[in-house]
Amino acid sequence: MSKKALITGITGQDGSYLAEFLLDKGYEVHAIVRRSSLEKFERVEHIRHRLNIIQADLFDQLSIINAIEEAQPDEVYNLAAQSFVPTSWAQPVLTAEFTAVGVTKMLEAVRLVNRNIRFYQASSSEMFGKVHEVPQQETTPFYPRSPYGVAKVYGHWITVNYRESYDMFSVSGILFNHESPRRGLEFVTRKVSDGVARIKLGLSKTIALGNLDARRDWGFAGDYVIAMWLMLQQDEPSDYVVGTGETHSVRELVEEAFSHVGLVWKDHVVTDSRFVRPAEVDLLVANPAKAKSRLGWTPTVDFRGLVRMMVDYDIARLQNRSDMNG
Repeated sequence: MSKKALITGITGQDGSYLAEFLLDKGYEVHAIVRRSSLEKFERVEHIRHRLNIIQADLFDQLSIINAIEEAQPDEVYNLAAQSFVPTSWAQPVLTAEFTAVGVTKMLEAVRLVNRNIRFYQASSSEMFGKVHEVPQQETTPFYPRSPYGVAKVYGHWITVNYRESYDMFSVSGILFNHESPRRGLEFVTRKVSDGVARIKLGLSKTIALGNLDARRDWGFAGDYVIAMWLMLQQDEPSDYVVGTGETHSVRELVEEAFSHVGLVWKDHVVTDSRFVRPAEVDLLVANPAKAKSRLGWTPTVDFRGLVRMMVDYDIARLQNRSDMNG
């Protein structure tokens, strides 16, 4: 009998990579998707025929219970969230209801249907915010600096609470920034790779960015979903920090992306105060020692490889679009 997994947020970057990985492992993959008049399945279109789509909504407790009863999963991966940090200031209540309370509804549904289901919660390095130590590890105190970070802290601790209160196998992966060609265009890494591609192809001249000195621990999303799976294969539930252990600035990101296509970044990048956060986080960099020692997990794509992968993808994407239109 193959294992069964249920994924929320499958139409996002992480959900698509995780679904591919689990299908390759022989899993039967079910996915919770909100009903919408405009379906967005582009990231999983190539595997959609292999997925079992269930309509449900994190705002609707009964629909989640029904989805879990229908799928009867061995593992649940809760990846759904309002995950764009700037939007969390514009829509703080929506972010709280979706990214915080939604986790409780998922856990409660698992508790009511089958406590033996293993549950993964997507926590975030944004929970560390105004950091208490560098690098950050599992015991580092949280000090979130955005409504998104605050909501993720709630989701993290309610997962711990259900583990300790109901003896459930519920774990959180505290993932540092993970990117890919499937990242949304609103995120800075993809904004840069898409912008560089457009400039290289003569479709644009500049990119407007915020704080070039902001530093992040950037890794490849395809590597990070493997860590999620490994967490649910352990004998005992535990939370893990997942990251590369390296930090790079937005300026370094820009330099690498432009140099890859033979351009000078200073000729094309302008700073815009609109893209500066109301409260910037400090130096976010992971100490992934626990994940490496207990899970045997290590990233396979380095910073340079990640940036070049994304730029190459966007150049090819835009060239294909141009060929189709012309």
